[in-house]
Amino acid sequence: MSTAQEVRYSRTYDVGITVGLIAYGVVHILIAWIALQLAWGKSSKEASQQGALQELAAQPLGGVLLWVVAIGMFALVVWRVLELVWGHLDTQKKVSSVGRAIVYLVLGISAVKVAVGSGGSSTGGQQTLSARIMAHGAGRFLIVAVGVAIIGIGCYQIYKAITKKFMEDLVGGVSEVTILLGRIGYAAKGVAFVVVGILFGWAAISYDPKKAGGLDTALHTIKDQPFGSVLLTVLAIGIAAFGFYAFSWSRNARK
Repeated sequence: MSTAQEVRYSRTYDVGITVGLIAYGVVHILIAWIALQLAWGKSSKEASQQGALQELAAQPLGGVLLWVVAIGMFALVVWRVLELVWGHLDTQKKVSSVGRAIVYLVLGISAVKVAVGSGGSSTGGQQTLSARIMAHGAGRFLIVAVGVAIIGIGCYQIYKAITKKFMEDLVGGVSEVTILLGRIGYAAKGVAFVVVGILFGWAAISYDPKKAGGLDTALHTIKDQPFGSVLLTVLAIGIAAFGFYAFSWSRNARK
């Protein structure tokens, strides 16, 4: 048996994935909490993964918790890499694994940055990068392409919610509550992705980098719509549902 295979069947590997998925769930619940505060008041925190990590840092033993999140995320990266190598996946699932690995890696790095005190707002950085890209001849077309790709990801999340395709990630018996949380959670994440993608596309069309942004910008945009507080509350509940789904996922993950 190779070293990679030994890692995949080790107890440490299983624990790492469990911790990682629990941490992933906690981050989503914190995002939902910040979004809920934004819906019914003024929140100074960024309604994003970065803001969730900063919220975690403010808690007792926050530094320790951030390192737990970071380690858990890096364990999930290893999970996806080994899945690519040994999982005998089709092309669609390989693309999905690569995308998930990137998400976990970015979140893990962000947790480390916040833990050592160098994590700042991500929205400003996204706007600056968008401005730089737009300054080039084909930059606006690239931003539109990014927006379309993000919308595609959002639509796929909604598709997973409708078809319950996310259940392919689970093994063993799972409750109807877990399935319901998964459907609500993936639908909410899908809507958020679609809004982010639309903002990227509109930023390119209107040549205004300030309109391009991540989840925080998307949630603020929803808040500014008619009945925005209600819509944002519904979305926050959905994001929280995904967080609780991740807890069940941690116990029934297909490894």
